[in-house]
Amino acid sequence: MEESPTGFRFYPTEEELISFYLHNQLHGLKQAKLHRVIPVLDIFDTEPWNLPQLAGELCREDREQWFFFAPMQEREERGGRPSRSMATGYWKGTGSPGYVYSSDNKVIGVKKSMVFYVGKPPAGRKTQWKLNEYRAIELWPTNPNSTGSNVSIPKLRREFTLCRIYVASESSRAFDRRPMEAVARETSIKGGDASASSGSGGRGDASSAGVAAGNAESSNHWETTSLDEIWDWEQLDWL
Repeated sequence: MEESPTGFRFYPTEEELISFYLHNQLHGLKQAKLHRVIPVLDIFDTEPWNLPQLAGELCREDREQWFFFAPMQEREERGGRPSRSMATGYWKGTGSPGYVYSSDNKVIGVKKSMVFYVGKPPAGRKTQWKLNEYRAIELWPTNPNSTGSNVSIPKLRREFTLCRIYVASESSRAFDRRPMEAVARETSIKGGDASASSGSGGRGDASSAGVAAGNAESSNHWETTSLDEIWDWEQLDWL
């Protein structure tokens, strides 16, 4: 994340978004450089068409996608439901939440997609503005003195989400490059989302930053857990 060269374009994979950028934000690391690319902003209090001009200084000229760290809302901290609505419209979930995998096929996060509607529900008008919201999974070590096996316990981090905003197009190009063997593996997992990609081939600094996503035991825990149990998407209704 040094000074960007001529022709710089921020085009990360989902693995890099979670393992490097979101994890560094959650741990308070590399903040000055990080926020030049992905600033902190309550995007659910801002109309999507106003977000591009609020993007990080290194990505403000991008015309395809924009990234933000969205902090946990106060109502969430008090145990309430997050608000996804504003005066002009609201974000509504589409499809089911899906897992995001590392390049070595470990579960590292959860992803939910949304579409912006203008107006009031349920009669809002669907727009071309879309959002992918990512949450990171972090591994917490178990008590070594416990009677059970010493396996790290996964936890879904809620302090910040990483949001990718973009305008839908007719292009079939995916944001991420995912190995075919990983796609085949993912389709057998309940709640899996074929678009939840990790792949390789993004920015080298993110790949080398490598925040460990956990061991096979903890990964298997997530793969056998219903996403609705760890993230109450359907109950929120995005309003």
